[in-house]
Amino acid sequence: MSDNIRSNLPPDSVTRHRLLLVDDDPLIVESLCLVLQDQFELVTAETRKQVDKIIRSLDSVPSLALVDLGLPPKPHRPDEGFVLIHDLLALNRDIKILILSGQDEQVNIQHALTLGAVDFIPKPCDIPLLKTRLQHQVMMLGAERAQQKAGQQRETLIGKSAAIDKLRILIKQFTDTPFPVLIEGESGSGKELVAESLHNQGTRANRPFLTLNCAAISPDLLESELFGHSKGAFTGATSQRAGFFEEASDGSLFLDEIGELSIDLQSKLLRVLENGEYYRLGETQPRKSTARIIAATNRDLGESVKKGLFRQDLFHRLNVLTIYVPPLRERDTDCLLLLEHFREIYSINSKSFTLSDEAGELLLEYTFPGNIRELRNIVIRLCAKYPGTVVSGDQIKAELESTTSYSTENADQDLDMQVKNDLLGRKFNLDNALTDLEHRYIKTALELSGGNLSQAARLLGINRTTLYSRLGRHNDGDTK
Repeated sequence: MSDNIRSNLPPDSVTRHRLLLVDDDPLIVESLCLVLQDQFELVTAETRKQVDKIIRSLDSVPSLALVDLGLPPKPHRPDEGFVLIHDLLALNRDIKILILSGQDEQVNIQHALTLGAVDFIPKPCDIPLLKTRLQHQVMMLGAERAQQKAGQQRETLIGKSAAIDKLRILIKQFTDTPFPVLIEGESGSGKELVAESLHNQGTRANRPFLTLNCAAISPDLLESELFGHSKGAFTGATSQRAGFFEEASDGSLFLDEIGELSIDLQSKLLRVLENGEYYRLGETQPRKSTARIIAATNRDLGESVKKGLFRQDLFHRLNVLTIYVPPLRERDTDCLLLLEHFREIYSINSKSFTLSDEAGELLLEYTFPGNIRELRNIVIRLCAKYPGTVVSGDQIKAELESTTSYSTENADQDLDMQVKNDLLGRKFNLDNALTDLEHRYIKTALELSGGNLSQAARLLGINRTTLYSRLGRHNDGDTK
């Protein structure tokens, strides 16, 4: 597989949205480039590895992506595409990802949308349809940017649940403390908004608020981004440059995906937290930082410490003040309030949909594995499909990845039939069946939580120590 990555840069590309096209079929890539090059700045790649390489070389993450689910090394399975959706959203939470794929089974479509994709277009590609869907997403980006220019947050901390009330109390308590704050929570739950609230509600509100995604920049460049560099510090350093610590001044520096920092950079960050000192690359004179550090992660940093991936002393420094951002499923009826918020933003020509009683009940029962991001994308699709109409329960079911697409009665009947078949089998063993069921639940909880043991334990309704011991038992069983 070639590692060549192509990018067309038209003279007026500043006014165009950058579109990342990921497909391992050269004929499809050539055809799409031909029909889309007049509307977008195109960047192409064949594999997830190439995507990582090109994004780290760009000045910013593309605002749009068109992704095939079936990518090497498993082109006949959707696994690589699913992981790529997660990777892209970790780099730019506002990116609009459209899936263009032959992996068009309903279960694949629903899972891609749950992970954060905004649309699914089956192969062979209908070019006029593709152009229409892309332009619709450009409109959505415009709506979001207009909202930001109006001085509003992209999603404010909307909600009346006990979980969101507790979150507001913690934010108020930690707003003006000089100590670092660590924000934990699942992907798509709103950690960046919490960081913004910590800054905007305190005495630093009129000072800079800078965000650096530690996963979006290659380790070789991240140190320079954080601390700055002098002229000639490395190849290509033609002038001196201030880093994020210096530019943040006495404001706030939000370090997203803090768990992605290399061990070497972790030690340098620890020095800043301990005495405020840092060095520009290529300089020997220390500089002082008075910026307030806010960090966020969807990883279990305690587990990263045990695996030697994160420094224990840095973890203890960051873990003094911790805020847990609850997933949407723990926020009672807040999903309906957030739906109203997004509906105001994304309604087309002021024609908004409304929910039937059944549709509203289905949303309240749904677990939202993709959290607020998933809800936002559901609203965007509903605004496009049903402007000015009442959305039925069946129409909502089509947007959700859940067993709610089946009645409880049917689900119970299916389960009863499975139990009967198992019991009538010649080699059924209850202990083995229960062990297998527990293993499946634990595996799924870990997948939903991105490997975070604390979050997985919450999903399972057990404490973290219990989960850890059961994991050890299953792992021991796998090695026997």
